[in-house]
Amino acid sequence: MTEPVRTAFAELHHGDEPLLLPNAWDHASARALAGQGFRAIGTTSLGVAAAAGLPDGTPAGRDETLRLALALGSEPYLLSVDAEDGYSEDPDEVGEFARQLAAVGAVGVNLEDRLGAPALHAAKIAAVKSAAPDLFVNARTDTYWLGDGEGTMARLDAYRQAGADGVFVPGLTDRAAIAALVRQLDVPLNILYTPAGPTVPDLAGLGVRRVSLGSLLYRRALGAALEAVVEIGQGRTPRGAVPSYGAVDALSRRGDLTHDAGP
Repeated sequence: MTEPVRTAFAELHHGDEPLLLPNAWDHASARALAGQGFRAIGTTSLGVAAAAGLPDGTPAGRDETLRLALALGSEPYLLSVDAEDGYSEDPDEVGEFARQLAAVGAVGVNLEDRLGAPALHAAKIAAVKSAAPDLFVNARTDTYWLGDGEGTMARLDAYRQAGADGVFVPGLTDRAAIAALVRQLDVPLNILYTPAGPTVPDLAGLGVRRVSLGSLLYRRALGAALEAVVEIGQGRTPRGAVPSYGAVDALSRRGDLTHDAGP
């Protein structure tokens, strides 16, 4: 078992409050979130893929993910990339992809097992740690996302032994099960926030150290757009906050985000 990394991003998992990690899907959404004071920004594979007209969960998203990391990795916030399953079944290829992400500025990566063979996922994690030792590896198991939770701790043990710096269990919302998992782990536990599950303060009280939003913000943005066009068509003024033209345009460059250049 390797020692967890102690980078600035890793330290965010050991603060007084859990790391609330919002997930962006493009340059503008990432800069807008950073403008709200978030020190670290994640990406969402669904949002990145859908915005590019690609299906989620396929190797087709690899190049788009790397392209976005190249655009975001030089920004002043800390970037963690959702790399799905590494876009390959070959651990060496996954390690090389992680090396490329680190080279353009990413400080963390999510790797999901999709309920595949734990030994293969562990090999991918080990390859990533070998290729990019300072990259924070958040090892995700889909035992609750795709299954009934069986085998969760055995998988997490294997991933920790392979070098994972943190573990991610999306789909787990039961408070007692979350607290029990925290007690068994020696690395930070990441939980996916869902409106029907525990609140962020609740998760903090259970010992969760990282809370991700996944594709929620991207889906909410699409939902708001659809609501707005219906309201406009029915003669009503759309509700909700609307950034100005200038504020959005300013997201494409460094500097004041309040500049308004026109409608």
